[in-house]
Amino acid sequence: MADSTDKRDIEALLAIMRRLRDPDGGCPWDVEQNFASIAPYTIEEAYEVAGAIEDADWDGLKDELGDLLLQVVFHARMAEEQNLFDFGDVVGAIADKMTRRHPHVFGTGSGVKTADEQTVAWEEHKRRERAGAAGGLLDDVPRALPALLRALKLQKRAASVGFDWDSTPKVVEKIAEEAREVAEAQAAGANTAKLEEEIGDILFCIANLARHLKIDPEAALRATNAKFVRRFGVIEKTLKSRGRSADEGSLEEMEEIWQAAKAQVG
Repeated sequence: MADSTDKRDIEALLAIMRRLRDPDGGCPWDVEQNFASIAPYTIEEAYEVAGAIEDADWDGLKDELGDLLLQVVFHARMAEEQNLFDFGDVVGAIADKMTRRHPHVFGTGSGVKTADEQTVAWEEHKRRERAGAAGGLLDDVPRALPALLRALKLQKRAASVGFDWDSTPKVVEKIAEEAREVAEAQAAGANTAKLEEEIGDILFCIANLARHLKIDPEAALRATNAKFVRRFGVIEKTLKSRGRSADEGSLEEMEEIWQAAKAQVG
């Protein structure tokens, strides 16, 4: 890469990746990678972007977005080496998709005035595109998605053809029913596989409830995880001030501190 290359230009990053992947003088680790070996890093970087946003770490977000962009460049380079497609094809494909799904902006379509209307229109465009493809309605929901997110997408897709609960209270009733089945299975001495199946049913129903309430279950669970960390931190600090560690505190004592922490840190 020439010294005159503007580091802000995407061509600079593409040139860096070509050099890294060059079997003659490139980086041995980068040369050895393939789509499957890089995929976990791609997922990890996406989560790190989400983490920076959640922390309002805007300098960090810049770096994390760069890391995620590098993953796109890495995959595109490997595809180019196999004569599948290149980075330009990736950009062209998403540009075509965005203009195709926004006819009210880039075409002759009209009538979309709110974000909710656009969401409906977007889903309708995707539905028409899927209708022209082979396979079942749920076949193209990626299996590699986090299980909770995939459950949400499967339910949303099924609901698009009317396969859905017609009211939120019925979903709540179903969650209660599934919880009873877990208790019954455990009381009957069910094996781990059966209990796993029942727990999966509950989680699937909870994802469905979140969808009905228009709540992102991943965001809700992340918030609860953060709340748990805050409150448990109070337990640790309080016990430390009393000259003890967490494993030296009784359950009753920790519960008492926990209740106080709810008012202290939320």
